[in-house]
Amino acid sequence: MIESTTPEVSFRDKVATVDQKGKRIWVFPHQPTGKLYNARTWISILYLAIFFGLPFVKVNDHPVFLINILERRFILFGQIFWPQDFFIFALGMVVFIVFVALFTVVFGRVFCGWACPQTIFMEMVFRKIEYWIEGDGPQQKLLAKAPWHTDKIIKKTSKWASFWIVSFIIASTFLAYIIGIDEIKKLVTRPLSENIGLFISLTVFTTIFFFVYLLMREQICTVICPYGRMQGVLLDRDSVIVAYDYKRGEHRGKLHKNEARTIGDCIDCEQCVKVCPTGIDIRNGTQLECINCTACIDACNKMMNAVGFPEGLIRYASENNISEKKPWRLTWRIKAYSVVMCLLLGILAWLLSTRTDVGVTLLRTPGQLYQEQPNHQMSNLYNYKLLNKTFKNKEVTLKPENFEGTIKLVGETKLLIPKDGYTTGSMFIYVNNDAVKNRKTILKIGVYEGKEKINTITTSFLGPFKDN
Repeated sequence: MIESTTPEVSFRDKVATVDQKGKRIWVFPHQPTGKLYNARTWISILYLAIFFGLPFVKVNDHPVFLINILERRFILFGQIFWPQDFFIFALGMVVFIVFVALFTVVFGRVFCGWACPQTIFMEMVFRKIEYWIEGDGPQQKLLAKAPWHTDKIIKKTSKWASFWIVSFIIASTFLAYIIGIDEIKKLVTRPLSENIGLFISLTVFTTIFFFVYLLMREQICTVICPYGRMQGVLLDRDSVIVAYDYKRGEHRGKLHKNEARTIGDCIDCEQCVKVCPTGIDIRNGTQLECINCTACIDACNKMMNAVGFPEGLIRYASENNISEKKPWRLTWRIKAYSVVMCLLLGILAWLLSTRTDVGVTLLRTPGQLYQEQPNHQMSNLYNYKLLNKTFKNKEVTLKPENFEGTIKLVGETKLLIPKDGYTTGSMFIYVNNDAVKNRKTILKIGVYEGKEKINTITTSFLGPFKDN
């Protein structure tokens, strides 16, 4: 039986960037080069352009995307959502979780390497700045160990200043998604005393981003983010991951000139280890620290080309593809997740398509009983709240649907709802006595905008106790 302390399995008992004493092992990855790194760069440029540009995009003078938690107002793709629509968000989150599970079952942790904001900002923004100022990984390592001198002070100060400026830009953009770009402009143009709250928020966000990308770095992915641990549950032998072809590569060994090679294709150059931003050796197998960034694929392909071996010793592949040469296939788990996700997407689409522009809350006024009225009628007093989910002013009317009676507003003649806002008030509902059969009678009221019915609400009408 193999003990857990042997090299073959000991890597699974620890995090690659923490030693046995719990001390941080700082990673100085070499700068990657290659086709996949170039593809990630272009995707990141598009990603960053969307991220930084979206707050400036407006539709009808309103942001196309806004998550205003403070005012509980959310705008997604030009449509405004309120807390009353929370169930749609809840279902959306369930769909997202199922999608993450399905995506991980099929493609492993590829989202982390290609689309996660943490990875994109770290590897494609801050790491590039670091390479530009301090040089490649080995140069950064030497600089970190060197005593403080003029050159080190200049480089470190330049890096910290650059990191702070970029963190400020990210924090400003992040805050713009919460409060809107117009509020950010006010912070810049108005006196500080008028925007002290925004200034403090911006400073806090900037500081958080600065220390995350200066100090935390890969620890966010390997220690804090739960997704790496999730993949251990979600992956199976048919999941496509960044994998080392041990069938072709082992036994590994150094390459010698004019050698008739009788061992595996891995020449043990460790270039895949040197470029890894989380400090792992992909040849050990799937690890929670692997973010599928493909830097090891580019590094390995470069070395394979240099020594005249075929590319793909490290590649996107499944365990069954490597061990048994089986092609990728649809497993029962993929089919099950797909069915569940399609059902949830169908429900979500239905909720979005049936969502009304006007939200109506109608409640009988607490503590009020029914009132006897002339002409053989009874009345109940109600409080209403009408919410306008559009960017246009609306005028609506309320009409009885399943009963004979009238609806009279208190202190108002029309129900006017301001755009992107709400109105509240009180009203009486008058019902003919012969229509009140029980202590509580269910009433249906139609909400009309002009001649078009846009909603139907249900409430209860309180009447007298009836003798049996």
